[in-house]
Amino acid sequence: MREWVCGCCGRWRVSVELIRGRYRYRLVHRYPARFGGGKHVLGEATTVPALADLLHRTTPLTLADLHPTPTPT
Repeated sequence: MREWVCGCCGRWRVSVELIRGRYRYRLVHRYPARFGGGKHVLGEATTVPALADLLHRTTPLTLADLHPTPTPT
């Protein structure tokens, strides 16, 4: 699964998942361990413009703030 993380704190993440033959962008906010950890799914989008709109409505981020996570070797 491909994932992008914000450059500011690393708690905002966008993953790309294949669900029923269609790709979906899932926006997640991860909580720090001192608050019990875990994640909260804020929404899903099927296109990049819809993802940009979702980011604008729910976070202080833009698409330019997201960076790909390194792929494990």
